[in-house]
Amino acid sequence: SRHGGAFRAGELALAEVRRKHNTTLKLLCRLAAEAVLGSPGGVLPHRDIIGRLPGQVLRASGGARLLVRRPSLDEYVLLMPRGPTIAYPKDISAILMMMDVHPGDTVLESGSGSGAMSLFLSRAVGPKGRVLSYEIRDDHHSLAKKNYRRWRSAWEIGHVDEWPDNVEFILKDISTAAADMKSVTLDAVVLDMLHPQCALPVVHPSLKEGGVCAVYLANITQVIDLLDAIRSCKLPFLCERIIEVTHRSWSVLPA
Repeated sequence: SRHGGAFRAGELALAEVRRKHNTTLKLLCRLAAEAVLGSPGGVLPHRDIIGRLPGQVLRASGGARLLVRRPSLDEYVLLMPRGPTIAYPKDISAILMMMDVHPGDTVLESGSGSGAMSLFLSRAVGPKGRVLSYEIRDDHHSLAKKNYRRWRSAWEIGHVDEWPDNVEFILKDISTAAADMKSVTLDAVVLDMLHPQCALPVVHPSLKEGGVCAVYLANITQVIDLLDAIRSCKLPFLCERIIEVTHRSWSVLPA
């Protein structure tokens, strides 16, 4: 199995506590022999988790039952430290599908944000692929790097295989990166930044024929501004589709 059995110190654990009204509180921690996990239902020493197999229900000091397991990538992304708001996993999966990313691809993203998209791209392109992650803000750049390294190092302890070290975090304004682009061929580009129109002329020469550029925007006004810029600057991009990804959770309770 690619999962390395029992929990070990240094890896990430996710504890789920059932709350009233059928809600679940998720707590993420990095296991350390001397540490304790605090929850509304009491504390649980990490040493009670270390050595156990994931998927077991453990009791906290206050009697609460905690289901402890390894976090999935989307859970990690939602619970990791954030500076800027993150691209949500539901949106990231739609973006990855639209970009049609394959193992071995070279993909560029701007900006790194908190590193959510970087992690999903890292998995999608695999050990033979490459992700170039541009970020203009120093604090975001550092946080994205930190979140990426934390996931990788925890993964290495808890799994048989290594998580690829395939993301290059670059602290630079993408609109000034034209020289960097000369030596690279991009299979796809994803832009999650305030003025994506500034990046298009820079990345376009490196984007291979038929390559996809996906842009993540918060509102329709920004979409219109982007389309106007593409038209007025005569950029060779075709707008294929504009989508909103909705995600509705259902609560199914047997009568």
